[in-house]
Amino acid sequence: MASGQAALRGQVGVVTGGNKGIGMSIAQKLASLGATVYIVGRTERTLEQAAEKIRAEGSNCITYQADITRWGQVEELSQFVGKESNRCDILVNSAGIGCFRDPLHEMGVQDWDQVLNTNLRGTFYMIKAFAPMMISASYGHVVNISSIASKNALPKGAAYAASKWGLNGLTYSVAEELRNDNIRVSLVCPGSTDSGWSHYHAKDQEKMLRPSDIAHVVGTIVTESPQSFISEVIVRPTRKP
Repeated sequence: MASGQAALRGQVGVVTGGNKGIGMSIAQKLASLGATVYIVGRTERTLEQAAEKIRAEGSNCITYQADITRWGQVEELSQFVGKESNRCDILVNSAGIGCFRDPLHEMGVQDWDQVLNTNLRGTFYMIKAFAPMMISASYGHVVNISSIASKNALPKGAAYAASKWGLNGLTYSVAEELRNDNIRVSLVCPGSTDSGWSHYHAKDQEKMLRPSDIAHVVGTIVTESPQSFISEVIVRPTRKP
């Protein structure tokens, strides 16, 4: 395993949801290890704010505004990365949303579609768009950010839990599909993380995980020795919030 900023030098990472929260922290971590990082999000203003912070640390960061629930935009993103960098070594699917207001039978159909489309369909689109680039290079990492909600019951969060349980199944299957192409597909399941979600306002934020804790795990995954890969990590707060 390489150390310090040299660990990912010359590599290219793409991080969805890289403009805030866990995704932004992951983008910072990859950049600090030497990677050129593309951060993807729907809001230009927050993308630029995140990129400024990463660049201020002396790292290379490129923004790309896109809605990952729209295949055409994801396809254009992959073409842009291919044209600019001619490679994608690391894909982190961190973009995600939740809806925790109502029990499932009272949930709006539009809310269900939005959660499932972002958390599950968007990841499918990103892998479909970027895996061919990795297969051509016979190298790559895909890291999908799931949740402890993919392991535990979550009242008033059935859509979110369903999307993350689905993401786990997708990840396990794609990992087997791509292993022979020297592509490692990993899953990270964080517990309660202080990432700005209103869902967690009732919890003790001092006890919650920080986005940097999840970024540290991702940094470890993508710098693992070539003969092995970390297929799944569950990250819990030391003390229950």
